Amino acid sequence: MKFTRRAATLGGVSLIAAGGLPSRGFAWDRILLDAIEDVEAFKIASDAYVYGYPLVTMEMTRRVMTNVAAPEGTRAPMGQLIKLRSYPDASFRDVTAPNADTLYTSAFFDVGDEPWVLDAPDMGNRYFLLPLLDGWTTVFDAPGSRTSGEKAQTYLISGPGWKGKVPAGLKHVESPTSIVWLLGRIYCTGTPEDYAAVHALQDKFKLYPFSAWGKDWTPPPGKVDPSIDMKTAVRDQVNRMTATQYFTLLAELMKRNPPSPKDAPALERFAKIGLAPGKSFDGKLIDGAWEMRIPKISFDRIMMHFKFSDGDVTNVNGWGYTTKTGLYGADYIQRALVTAIGLGANRPQDAVYPTSLKPSILESYDGSKKWVMRFPPGQLPPARGFWSLTMYDEQYFFVANPINRYSMSMRTNPTLEKDGSLVIYIQNESPGPDKEANWLPAPKGKFVLMLRLYWPKEHKPSILDNSWVIPPVKAVS
Repeated sequence: MKFTRRAATLGGVSLIAAGGLPSRGFAWDRILLDAIEDVEAFKIASDAYVYGYPLVTMEMTRRVMTNVAAPEGTRAPMGQLIKLRSYPDASFRDVTAPNADTLYTSAFFDVGDEPWVLDAPDMGNRYFLLPLLDGWTTVFDAPGSRTSGEKAQTYLISGPGWKGKVPAGLKHVESPTSIVWLLGRIYCTGTPEDYAAVHALQDKFKLYPFSAWGKDWTPPPGKVDPSIDMKTAVRDQVNRMTATQYFTLLAELMKRNPPSPKDAPALERFAKIGLAPGKSFDGKLIDGAWEMRIPKISFDRIMMHFKFSDGDVTNVNGWGYTTKTGLYGADYIQRALVTAIGLGANRPQDAVYPTSLKPSILESYDGSKKWVMRFPPGQLPPARGFWSLTMYDEQYFFVANPINRYSMSMRTNPTLEKDGSLVIYIQNESPGPDKEANWLPAPKGKFVLMLRLYWPKEHKPSILDNSWVIPPVKAVS
């Protein structure tokens, strides 16, 4: 089945209908579209694009973050630990929506040929989380303070189909895919003393192949590929791929990172455009007129899902959030959305990420105005781990500012009002020395806000059941 130009006239309407978005002319659109040759193929291709977005993005992230000869800042070769020693700054572009509350201890490694071993030290009373993501961004296990406690643990992480014997003392964890992303987070206040304490813990983590278990092992130098773009943001690299480039890469990745059994109905549809597990993609099936049209419309569908989610996203007071992260089942567009705006998101029991793109339908966040967010007495975000309010530009990256503050939380020591409420001043210029402790610097232009709740409380009031309500962000008149 070949995509033809005849479908071009109403291709965009087709995707609105296919994406479950409201349209007054829905019934007529369907009648018209179904009468046009190959519109169904276009819809299938768009669904396949959405389906594969996490795996392609994960691969492109892996390439950038491992394309070094030795661990260096935010990057390290495959199978070697990245130990961030300080919070990211406004120049960080490797991952969208980074946080400024924890120090990452992370690594990409491949368990397709043999398992790998992860040694985690005794963390004392310090909050930490070691989510393990497969190639499709599913959090298939989440060791940490909530689940396993702070005592030392050793994990054997195997890939698809491994049937070996697990030695005593090792906890076996099975990855559904060959690619694994350890995205560990360790809470840190950011003081020099606490940085040193966390660094000491980071240095006790060990990662090595199972064949080296019980032996001295020195990782080999990484291989640097000069053809990899190390400057352009990963999301932009993915989004600028043609449809042929995208589906060709997706098909190759699916060979070592198999789809879930739950994906069988979707894969049966995708086979109609030549996308099938274990097989290479035939780019001749795509008409040249659709090379950029499919990626653009499909990504628009992904981002529009933030507002038209049919229950996947809760909207209140200008904030949208979901408790459908980390584990997605067959909710492919939700999985793609989380990939686009928060790659590496945890399970909701570990973290919830309310995001505010604009305060209301009629307003947008802009640094030309002054904004205020007020938490009433006793109504700070209910989290057992910690909470923070982070500022991003409209591309979901940190905003450069004169005090190098990218988020607000209790660790930044804000001043409470006499009644116990917390007022946060969100604006481009300082609100003055007496209020600067409560200042979250904004850019001069548009911005996005994200509120993080790590280990949200289960009992009421709780964000997990919507019994805790996020206050609005209001413009100062």
